[in-house]
Amino acid sequence: MLKKFCVFNWSGGKDSALALYHCLQNPELEIKYLVTTINDSVNRISMHGVRYNLLVAQAQSIGIPLYEIRLPEMPTMSSYDETMRLHLNKLKEEGITHSVFGDIFLEDLKKYREERLAEIGLRGIFPLWKKDTTRLINEFLSLGFKTVIVCTKENLVEFVGQVITLDLIKQLPKEVDVCGENGEFHTFVFEGPIFKTPIKYSLGEKVFKAYQAPKNTDDNCFQKDDKPINKLGFWYVDLIEN
Repeated sequence: MLKKFCVFNWSGGKDSALALYHCLQNPELEIKYLVTTINDSVNRISMHGVRYNLLVAQAQSIGIPLYEIRLPEMPTMSSYDETMRLHLNKLKEEGITHSVFGDIFLEDLKKYREERLAEIGLRGIFPLWKKDTTRLINEFLSLGFKTVIVCTKENLVEFVGQVITLDLIKQLPKEVDVCGENGEFHTFVFEGPIFKTPIKYSLGEKVFKAYQAPKNTDDNCFQKDDKPINKLGFWYVDLIEN
């Protein structure tokens, strides 16, 4: 059997956790590192906003070395691509052949990842690709995983800080994907079959942040000097390690 030596793109959230669980059941895959991009200015997981020490606690409980990629708060696409290229080339030199992602159905994102990997001579693996998200969240919960919502789009603020359960899923608006695959929410997994011990935390303050939206995005519209500016608004809850 020819082994595939992999890095796993770890966000700390539920899709990552379930995809990693499936990888660990596959004898053809050997996960060498958990790769996480970190906002260097605040020392938190990019986008999810989770503190660095909780990320380290996850990696230690899983038992796979953490590989950090430090980024500025708002990198340009070109600087992001260049930074990732440098790190992936370094990992390739260590014998890495594949990069694993927890993506489910975003075609453009998958295409982007595969094109960037191909430039370096690596290949992508997508354990959850095209699987029904309702089935995935049910599988996630039935396996004993536990996860807390750490970030939501502006209109879902009431869910920030809540632990995902079957009852909570039923409360989500119909237009929201139950796995948050369209970026509706992000999570932090603190217990489950991939962890030796649970990650203990407490909830801190909730914070609202707005970011410049991509072109042609109408998710939110803020006013500045009576002129509309497209912004994306998100609510975050701070998790504090106990």
